[in-house]
Amino acid sequence: MAKAIGLLSGGLDSTLAVRLILEMGIEVLAINFVTPFCTCTKKGCQNEAKKVSEKFGIELKIIGFKEDYIALVKNPKYGYGKNMNPCIDCRIFMFSKAREIMEETSADFVFTGEVLGERPMSQNLRAMRIIEKESGLEGRLLRPLCAKYLPLTIVEKQGIVDRDRLLSITGRSRKPQISLAKSLGIDDYPCPAGGCRLTDPNFAKRLREAFEHNEDSLVDITLLRYGRHFRLSSGAKVIVGRNEEENKILESFASEERILLETKDFKGPIALIYKHNGKEDVELAARICLAYSDYDGNEKTIVKTGRDREIFATPIGESEVGDYVTKL
Repeated sequence: MAKAIGLLSGGLDSTLAVRLILEMGIEVLAINFVTPFCTCTKKGCQNEAKKVSEKFGIELKIIGFKEDYIALVKNPKYGYGKNMNPCIDCRIFMFSKAREIMEETSADFVFTGEVLGERPMSQNLRAMRIIEKESGLEGRLLRPLCAKYLPLTIVEKQGIVDRDRLLSITGRSRKPQISLAKSLGIDDYPCPAGGCRLTDPNFAKRLREAFEHNEDSLVDITLLRYGRHFRLSSGAKVIVGRNEEENKILESFASEERILLETKDFKGPIALIYKHNGKEDVELAARICLAYSDYDGNEKTIVKTGRDREIFATPIGESEVGDYVTKL
C-alpha cells in the first residue's frame, strides 16, 4: 500500500485533502505542527486535528517547534507578510520536517490542504514552487485541492495518485470546499480563522520591539500574549494583568529576575518587572501597577514587591507616562 504524510490542521481544507487521499486507498500519517505563535491551544487546532484523525482512523503525530522556530522568525530569508509573518520560510521549515518524516517512514509523498490563491504571500505559484524546492520535496509534494493547476508530481506519473480524482479549486472563496464537504458528509469543521499571532498587528508590534531589546527566549515570547506592556526608559519591561486569568498567568512567571508586584490594601492587577536596573525601576513599576488598581488617592500606599518586600508609591498620572514609559 502506498503511504503519504499529510499536514493536518484540522480545518476544512486539510480535512478534505486527507479524505481525498484516503479514498484512493493510500495510507496516511497525519502531522500537526505547533509553534510558540499558534493561537490554538489544546482546545484549538490540536484538538481539531485529533478529532479528524480519530474520525478517519489515521495516526496523528503532533510536532512542537520552539527556539529554532523563533530564530527563523527573527531572520526569515523570504521576508515578512503584512506584519511579522514569515509565511514562505514557515512553510519551508515545516515541509522540510515533513520530508524528514516521509523519508524516515518510507512514505511516497507529502500532501497539504493548500489552495492556489487562497493566501497572497505563500499560496501563489511562485511561492509554492519556492517552498517545494527549498524543502527538498520537488515532485513529492501534492496539493490535492488545486493539483490540476500545478505540474504533475512523481506519484501522479507513477500512478500512485489518480490525477483525475484531484481538484482544481482556486481563490479565497470557500464555497467549493463547503460544497465538497457537504457531498462527502463532512459537517463538523471549525470556522476559518487566523491561527498565527504573527499576523496580528498588535502582537507583531510587541514582538518587533522585544527583538529590538534582545528578548527572544520562549518565556519572553510567551509573555507577549498577556497583559498591558510597558517599556521603561532604562530598558526594563513591565507587564500589567488585565483580568483575573492574566493575573494568575503572570504570577506563575514570577522569579528572582521577574519581580512580582501587587497592591496590598486595594484590589488591583498583578504586574511583573524584569530587566530592571534597581530601586527606581521597581518604584516606577509599582506606580504603573497602582494606576490600574482601585486606589484613587494621591497619598502613598503600599505595593508588595516580591517575597516579603513592600514599598510606598502613588499611581503614575497620564501626563507622566510619556516621560518615562512606552506603552506597547
